[in-house]
Amino acid sequence: MASVQKRGENSWLLVVEAGCDANGKRIKKTKTVKGMGKREAEKELAKFVTEVEVGQYIAPEKMTFSAFVDEWLEKYARNELSPKTLENYIIQINNRLIPEFGHLRLDQIKPLHIVTFLKNLQQVGGRKDGKEGKLSSGMIEYIHRVLKNVFNRAVDWKVIKTSPMEGIKKPKVEQAEMSVFDDEEVQRLFLALEKEKIMWRVMITLALTTGLRRGELLGLEWKHIDLETGTIDVKQSLSFVKEIGYQIKEPKTKNSVRKVAMPPSVIHEVKALKIQSAKERMQSGELWQGGEHFFVFSSWNGKPLYPSSVKTWWSRFIKRNSLRYIRFHDLRHTSATVLINKGVHAKIISERLGHANILTTMNI
Repeated sequence: MASVQKRGENSWLLVVEAGCDANGKRIKKTKTVKGMGKREAEKELAKFVTEVEVGQYIAPEKMTFSAFVDEWLEKYARNELSPKTLENYIIQINNRLIPEFGHLRLDQIKPLHIVTFLKNLQQVGGRKDGKEGKLSSGMIEYIHRVLKNVFNRAVDWKVIKTSPMEGIKKPKVEQAEMSVFDDEEVQRLFLALEKEKIMWRVMITLALTTGLRRGELLGLEWKHIDLETGTIDVKQSLSFVKEIGYQIKEPKTKNSVRKVAMPPSVIHEVKALKIQSAKERMQSGELWQGGEHFFVFSSWNGKPLYPSSVKTWWSRFIKRNSLRYIRFHDLRHTSATVLINKGVHAKIISERLGHANILTTMNI
């Protein structure tokens, strides 16, 4: 037996009977839905009946953290978070949060549990990638953010009254010392690039001279480059999500959509790469995998590069040429540092990098 009972303005109590307990007392499952008319509430009741009958319904007060995460994924995360953000959230949930809290009921998780968990992450051995040392403060702050998001939804949906995250300060992020190449290292880098394939040579040169992000470089198409004026229109970024594949979207922020001038010394190499790319596209014929896109940096058949392949190539290149290791992203910081050392105004550098605020440039 099931019924819909009006509780208030557009608020309804769904009641489903689920047999009797050992003492012969009727078992009733209830659920409140809001913001809908009676017809919509009756549709929700039909779904609720099915959940109870197949044993999928879990009373909120008995829901474990693991069970709630499933609800959070289905009813919030997959719709509200970007695919890449969702992928990163799920990694932390599966690797750290479920093993720690998955078996506990939501109402059993207290602030002290969270504080202890975050404290333990700061200890040596907290990494999951096999590397030595401690987990970075930035990653600990990220895990805190994921936990807060999950518990905030639990409060919003009235599964728990208060979040155990309340009163817990966000972990302080210690800014790592910036690693950039100095002038001598930049010269050694360019000498080493002379031995590399033209695609990698142009990519690294543009990263160093224009300050484009990795995703912006990978999303760059030939139609975005004007070789006559020597400018690049930064209009999109490319990323890769396991469940979805390649994604092309607008750059990181509104200010990231910009026009960047290339140094005259780079244009000749870019022209040579364009000629080579055009030949490869023609030769690939039916094997072309670029679709309507013609990326500047891609495989011979037009298929976009995996962002991780750029990181792998860069690490091997650095080791092969005995250069000091800096991240690929640090080429962007090196680009800004070179301009600062040449006396270029911070506002111009900020616009070139696509920062939303000049303070961002100066703080970095």
